[in-house]
Formats: sequence, structure tokens, C-alpha cells
Amino acid sequence: MNSPVVAGLLTIALLLVSNVVMTMAWYGHLKLQQMGVTTGWPLIAVILFSWGIALFEYSFMVPANRIGFVENGGPFSLLQLKVIQECITLVIFTVFVVVFFKNEHLHWNHFVSFLLLIMAVFFAFLKTD
Repeated sequence: MNSPVVAGLLTIALLLVSNVVMTMAWYGHLKLQQMGVTTGWPLIAVILFSWGIALFEYSFMVPANRIGFVENGGPFSLLQLKVIQECITLVIFTVFVVVFFKNEHLHWNHFVSFLLLIMAVFFAFLKTD
């Protein structure tokens, strides 16, 4: 990858896809249970189902980290990659919950926590050298 900007954008795009897929693996089975699809499934079947989705998720997460990592020509340190990934995870999760679980609601404390996450990103990218 020649350009760190392109590597950074590709990394973020792959992390977005990865987190959508992973959110489905972690929480999609709960929606399927609500819909009556997996209600009678034993726990091991639910785990294997989620693992299958998670395996697919790795095909996005691993390249995202390799492309974005500074030692591979990307623009991000390991700590920055993790902070980006966690913020994306919370954004994707929040959208997922609001769209698929109508009984869950956002409250003021959630917005404060999002603000603190934005501050975490700011501090993670703050130059200290």
C-alpha cells in the first residue's frame, strides 16, 4: 500500500465491515431467539453458529490490522488501531440495538459515554513526541 491515507481509509472500511459481522455473531442470535428461530437450539449450536460468523469476520479484521499497522506501511500504531476498533464497535452496536431491539433506549449517560470515547480517540492520536 503506497499511501498511508489510502491504507487508513481501507483499514477503517474493513473495520466497519468486520464490526457489523461481529455484532451479528455476538448479538444476532438474541434477535433470532426473539423471532423464535433459535429458541429451541441448545447452547452449543448457538455457539457454533456464532463461531461460524466470527470466522468470516476475521477475513476483514485481520487484513484491517495488517494494512493499518504503521510497521506495515499503515498510519496507525497498535494502540490507535485498538481505540479505532473499539469506537467503531460501539457505534455499530448502538445502531444495531436501536434498529433491531426496539425495547432498548439511549439515555443521557450513553451520550456522555460517547463523548468520553471521542475524547479517548483525541488523546490516543495526540502527538506526545
